[in-house]
Amino acid sequence: MLDAGQLYEYAVRALASKMRTVAGLKRLMRPRVEPGEAGEAMIDAVIIKCKQQNYLNDTRFAQDYTRMRQENEKFGKRRVQQDLMQKGVHSELIATTLSTAYDDLDEAALCRQYIARKRMKPPVDQKETARVLGRLARAGFSTGTIFKVLKAWKVPEEALDGLDSIEDEGPATPFDN
Repeated sequence: MLDAGQLYEYAVRALASKMRTVAGLKRLMRPRVEPGEAGEAMIDAVIIKCKQQNYLNDTRFAQDYTRMRQENEKFGKRRVQQDLMQKGVHSELIATTLSTAYDDLDEAALCRQYIARKRMKPPVDQKETARVLGRLARAGFSTGTIFKVLKAWKVPEEALDGLDSIEDEGPATPFDN
């Protein structure tokens, strides 16, 4: 078990190697302290010190993470939302960050950029169309945008038949069981 000084050094090394959220850093430090209130108090003290020194900032993490996933990976809003939720960012912060990053963005253009980045080929039958639709949905694009892109891609109508019944369910959350 680490004392307060060692735990702080561990936290700084962890933050130096990778951007982390408050929840992620707490998760990383928990096994290294005594279980119970004393350990939690030590973790909270290290978190406060890291925040005061501007080493740890969930708002900056969410903004940078969103920008990187949008610019480099070409992921849609839903995928980034799910990733941020998994990383422990608060839902209000996720909503404001994503609205800032994605509201003025053409989702169809981003979807086409994702397709180009992944070198996806146009589907020729319903099975391939379903596969492409699933892949684009996992990348975070709404079904409305996916159908718009597929129709612009001149996918045969018979390949799209049967897939029209898929509804746009909204963003998935870890509580939708």
